[in-house]
Amino acid sequence: MFINRQIVAGAALVIFVALVAGCKSKFEKLRASNNIAQKYQEAVKYYNNKKYSKALILFDDLMTKYRGQTEAEDLYYYTAYTNYYLRDYTSARFHFKQFTDTYPNSTRAEECRYMGAYCYFLESPKTGLDQEYTYRAIEALQLFINLYPNSERAAEASDLIQQLRDKLETKAFNNAKLYLDMGLSDDYRAAVIAFDNVLREFPDTKYAEEMEFLSIKAQYLYANQSSARRQEERFEEALDMYNNFISAYPESRFRKEADQLKRDAESGIEQAKKYTTQLAAASENKAEKAANTTQN
Repeated sequence: MFINRQIVAGAALVIFVALVAGCKSKFEKLRASNNIAQKYQEAVKYYNNKKYSKALILFDDLMTKYRGQTEAEDLYYYTAYTNYYLRDYTSARFHFKQFTDTYPNSTRAEECRYMGAYCYFLESPKTGLDQEYTYRAIEALQLFINLYPNSERAAEASDLIQQLRDKLETKAFNNAKLYLDMGLSDDYRAAVIAFDNVLREFPDTKYAEEMEFLSIKAQYLYANQSSARRQEERFEEALDMYNNFISAYPESRFRKEADQLKRDAESGIEQAKKYTTQLAAASENKAEKAANTTQN
């Protein structure tokens, strides 16, 4: 009985291998075939059955065969989407663009233009990485809106642009905070400038309140680490920032911390004034001593 089981298992394995080999040989024969009509028909079947890897191999083989013929438009279209479904967004984007460049008057041109831009959107990386593709996606999506302002996809494109701008906004905010976290005098000044630049570039940013508060903090720390001669004017700048902040956000969640920075800045100004007075007095005494020495 044990031997019979071994024989059955062996036979099943042989049949399985034969079936696999047969399927493979069928596809390879199809690929090597000169019957391009049949190859095209089978490629579409693979595509419709979501066997995209095999479909793409056949579509690539057929690309040169159908160049300049009516079937070529469908072939470009299928090739673009096959790459898209395989998540090769770079290749998909290339083929969608190739479609719109080759068939600008096609009824599918709008769709392919949008999909090419959408592939850029999908290639946009995480916030911490270089955002070159984010900028390219915004440019491509905006171009789509400009070309097809009445399209049903225009609203979706606008929403995607906003998502991308949110990503750029977050990256800019994090970069500005990084200067503040570094803890050196020049970095504090750089943080103030960086926060201001972000607010200018993204006036409606959701980080506005926090950035304006952090600007006060950065300016205070910058003043606190400055030379005594420069502290008074730099603390005064921090107070100006505080006044603008409280005017804009009187009920801010950062109010308590901002008020403390205000008190610290005022104290810093008093200390700086004392230093300036002492320095002036010391300078005057030195001048008097020098004058007395000259007279004697």
